[in-house]
Amino acid sequence: MSNFKLFETAQIRSVWDEDANRWYFAIVDVVQVLTDSVNPTDYLKKLRKRDYQSKGYSPEWIEKRVRCIAIRDELNGEWQKRGVKEQREYAILTSEISKATFGMTPSEYRDLKELGKTGDNLRDHMSDLELIFTMLGEASTTEITRKHDAQGFGPNHSAARAGGKVAGNARRDLERKSGRKVATNQNYKQLPEAEVRKRIPKNQVKTGDTP
Repeated sequence: MSNFKLFETAQIRSVWDEDANRWYFAIVDVVQVLTDSVNPTDYLKKLRKRDYQSKGYSPEWIEKRVRCIAIRDELNGEWQKRGVKEQREYAILTSEISKATFGMTPSEYRDLKELGKTGDNLRDHMSDLELIFTMLGEASTTEITRKHDAQGFGPNHSAARAGGKVAGNARRDLERKSGRKVATNQNYKQLPEAEVRKRIPKNQVKTGDTP
């Protein structure tokens, strides 16, 4: 395998298959990037137990999750370059994006999905649409941050709110047209992913969001 730089801050081992015309990635490396787990091998074993049919998350879901972390990594890189302090200030900006996108902070989102305060990664329990709107909010924030050359916490806080609002407006528009809520209380703790996917349309819940 050769190192293939998928993210700004992480290396994913990969190999190019000429016959299949596609890249293959080391799943353990991907899991480590997605979860920051100190034991990605053990995490992967637990992950595979969640869906007895596919022995893990579906390829489509994994593709979105990988893209989601790449977009997040890009945003983190912008914040780092622009003087935003890691940990507390990152958390505040992340919360602002989430609140503008979904009408909930990450903590409130975790409560909705009954994940508790620690342990489970919130994004591991998001549906396709939840991941897509998460990506839209963060990617929009990155673009606005660059456009306005935001420097320091204050301007980046405004950019985070604006980026989240872009995703929030798109989400509300979809909900009006589909008649379904994007954010749900479903998680993958008790049911395999494939089963959760089947049930989501029948179990949409209100998020307490306001237009």
